[in-house]
Amino acid sequence: MDQVQTNSGPPPAAGSAHFFADNLKGFLLAVASSAFIGASFIIKKKGLKRAGASGSRAGIGGYGYLLEPLWWIGMVTMIIGEIANFVAYIFAPAVMVTPLGALSIIVSAVLAHFILKEKLQRMGVLGCVLCIVGSTVIVLHAPEERTPSSVEQIWDLATQPAFLLYTASAVAVSLVLMLHCSPRYGQTNIMVYLGICSAIGSLTVMSIKAIGIAIKLTLEGINQAGYFQTWVFAMVAISCIIIQLNYLNKALDTFNTAVVSPVYYAMFTILTILASAIMFKDWSGQSASNIASEICGLITVISGTTVLHSTRESDQTSSSDLYTPLSPKIFWHIQGNGELGKLKDDDLLSGEFVAVVRQDHFT
Repeated sequence: MDQVQTNSGPPPAAGSAHFFADNLKGFLLAVASSAFIGASFIIKKKGLKRAGASGSRAGIGGYGYLLEPLWWIGMVTMIIGEIANFVAYIFAPAVMVTPLGALSIIVSAVLAHFILKEKLQRMGVLGCVLCIVGSTVIVLHAPEERTPSSVEQIWDLATQPAFLLYTASAVAVSLVLMLHCSPRYGQTNIMVYLGICSAIGSLTVMSIKAIGIAIKLTLEGINQAGYFQTWVFAMVAISCIIIQLNYLNKALDTFNTAVVSPVYYAMFTILTILASAIMFKDWSGQSASNIASEICGLITVISGTTVLHSTRESDQTSSSDLYTPLSPKIFWHIQGNGELGKLKDDDLLSGEFVAVVRQDHFT
């Protein structure tokens, strides 16, 4: 396929200033987005807990949270964050915007410490610092955006063999996780739900990026609404977002928020950067040192999320030996119906401890 031509752009000096201004806008929007999204995790978690107390939990297929006002407040907060994130993709490349999602992990970890009482220890603070340092390195070495001049050119990029192969692989893996793994391992393995969210999420970002470029071109006087490709990208984005939200709710309801956020971030970021590099060729024309710096920044951010993931409340650690007496049958009994009063041998265990086992034993 012939190389897709892009706008030649302004002269070098003006182009450099324009590139900096656009990246700055994208950076500020991404930071604001992270603040809203990080807060939405906590608000939605509170809503899911309230809904689960009076009906079927989302983790076992219940949808009672749809009647919970607090969950909807969390959804509105997330939508505001996603809109800011959407606009950020218009101005800056995905290689820069996506890793900045680490800031939402910091927000959710801090709020979980104060609101959900999921303690953030010193190692958690170190993880936050690593996320900030890594994000800074990525921003400083972000590639220049080369905007296609029409949605047809974006379609050509999306239908190139390499990206079609990636799309087919992401869809195939997601279907296996949904149809085979989710019913069997979804309640005990965090990678099932988050694997679906991440694989589908990478396709969501590519579709949103395409829609954002189409909107930007339309506002500049080059109408893109008449192209069928614009509406295909919109349909793909909406479908993927619905799937993401469904399985993200299951993950949040089943596992600890302090675990869900960093693992989801790491998987989602890696797959999104891979998809963007294949489709938009973000690293084309960059020096090896800049690419290496971005990779190092990404590794630093992922290291920070790993540190946050490994952080546990000290009382859970000191009580780890108490996990052993709970056999898999007893665990599934607790997990399946959520009723603790039927257990004769566990009367000495408090409801709070059993809830901790249910959420964290297999993470």
